[in-house]
Amino acid sequence: MKTVKKRSVVPIYGVAAVWLLLTIFRGMSGLADILIAAVVSLVVYFILLAVFPTKVEQIKVEEPPKPLSPELEALKKERDRAVSEMRRLNDNIKDEKISRQIDHLEETTTKIFDVVMEKPEKQPQIRRFLNYFLPTTIKLLNAYDRADSTGISGSNIDSTKARVETMLGEIEVAFDRQLDALFGDEELDISTDIKVMESMLAQEGLSDNGNLNMPTGG
Repeated sequence: MKTVKKRSVVPIYGVAAVWLLLTIFRGMSGLADILIAAVVSLVVYFILLAVFPTKVEQIKVEEPPKPLSPELEALKKERDRAVSEMRRLNDNIKDEKISRQIDHLEETTTKIFDVVMEKPEKQPQIRRFLNYFLPTTIKLLNAYDRADSTGISGSNIDSTKARVETMLGEIEVAFDRQLDALFGDEELDISTDIKVMESMLAQEGLSDNGNLNMPTGG
């Protein structure tokens, strides 16, 4: 949050009006007139300043994003490239089932990258995903797209499409499991916290498991 002071322009306009009116009705022919105008201006200025005081506002200032490390920048570029290619292929492929599967793969892929970019220490866990599973999946989708775009039926074309269609179901499961595996540490931490809390609740007589005792405090 940033504090910003907003001064009203009304007092300034009031001073200007004083000089304008005195010039019109009295004229500024001598030092005395100027001194009178100065005194009246000061009085008007402080009166208007009291009526229209300076306002202090809290403004939320968005901090610029921190620059990514070279490793995370490379991950971001790979994510954007993969997702962009999936979307292109999805636009080309008209089969509704395949399209839904690509949507799922795109969403899961994005989540995998997001988890690792938030916790870079998990990057070794997706090395094979990055180096093999993701690029091979995109390669298979490209093969399907090429076969489908011919617009004809043939033994080789139909076989290619059928094999990719069969494989996509397994790929969806594999991508989901890869995402799930990234939360293994969180699950372990949560399990430990739950066990500790269950033990403390039981000690304090606050647990529903077994007979409830009155809490002893402390």
